[in-house]
Amino acid sequence: MKKYLYLYLFIFAALIALYQFVSANKMIDATNTRFAQLQEKIEKLETENTKLEDSIQQATINQLDLKYFLLENNDDALTNFDHLKLENPARYIEDKLIETNESKGDNPLVPYAGMEGNFKINKIKVLNHKWIIADFSDGKYWGELLIKYDLKDNLGVDFTMMDHLLYRRD
Repeated sequence: MKKYLYLYLFIFAALIALYQFVSANKMIDATNTRFAQLQEKIEKLETENTKLEDSIQQATINQLDLKYFLLENNDDALTNFDHLKLENPARYIEDKLIETNESKGDNPLVPYAGMEGNFKINKIKVLNHKWIIADFSDGKYWGELLIKYDLKDNLGVDFTMMDHLLYRRD
């Protein structure tokens, strides 16, 4: 009887060892598969990250190109306003130009009569110490102005429309 007890105990231990061996192999295979999936995902994310970094770099270059023709980035033009002690000359000039919208009817700088309402200046870019480009609209029709300005020592601003265009609606 003892002889069979040791035999059964040996068989039971062998079955447990076999189960442990098969289970460990399955766990190693699952871990390797998961590791391969994670490695693939990491490579995909690294590729995407590289693309996004390139996009950010290109957007930064484009932004710098767009800022090239702005008064804020033109030190030579800004020196013309040093004696006026203005904190932000471009903003001051933009505000003065927007004040021309306060007149009744169309803006006096816009050489067109509004068709769907009054033409008013909407967007402004102060290019340097002499020129402004501005967008105007009446809600349906729109155009652009090239304006020459002169900022005087008494902080008055004279605006002279140099050129204009009105976009056609078909």
